[in-house]
Amino acid sequence: MLYLFKKYYANNSDQDDLISIGTIGLIKAVNTFDPDKSIKLSSYAARCIENEILMFFRAGKKSAQDISMNEAIESDKDGNALTLSDVLASEDNICENLEAKIRAEHLHRFLARSLTPRERQVVELRYGLCNRPPLTQREVADRLAISRSYVSRIEKKALGILRREFERESKGCSGSAKLTL
Repeated sequence: MLYLFKKYYANNSDQDDLISIGTIGLIKAVNTFDPDKSIKLSSYAARCIENEILMFFRAGKKSAQDISMNEAIESDKDGNALTLSDVLASEDNICENLEAKIRAEHLHRFLARSLTPRERQVVELRYGLCNRPPLTQREVADRLAISRSYVSRIEKKALGILRREFERESKGCSGSAKLTL
């Protein structure tokens, strides 16, 4: 294990982690070793230990570029820590509002272009579009004098059509907003 430790030893902060990871690899080797196979325990254990260490480094690479939104990036004139979320908070709301407005415009265009008048009416009533309060399927059924199951079928079909329209739109424009229906 010392040979493997020296092979991957980077700095003092990694030393304890590497010993722990190597120990885990050794435990796995002992638990999974099959003496009926023609391999020595030491060879098998060395490979298990090395695999554990490599998995540890791979996991570290995946998160090496991650940045916490709450990590201090600077301090203000009073010495208070400024975080990335503090800096982006106002811009984030602007982006969210703009994205919501774009999605709403797309939705209204897709409603008019892709749905039948009955499908459009059911979706508008169910989801409270056009400044209306959203209604339950039962309320929509009563208002349109149809069964609740028919409202459900119309709604499901219409949402499928709208989902495909949004997916088609998002494929045409990279970074375009997707609608979750």
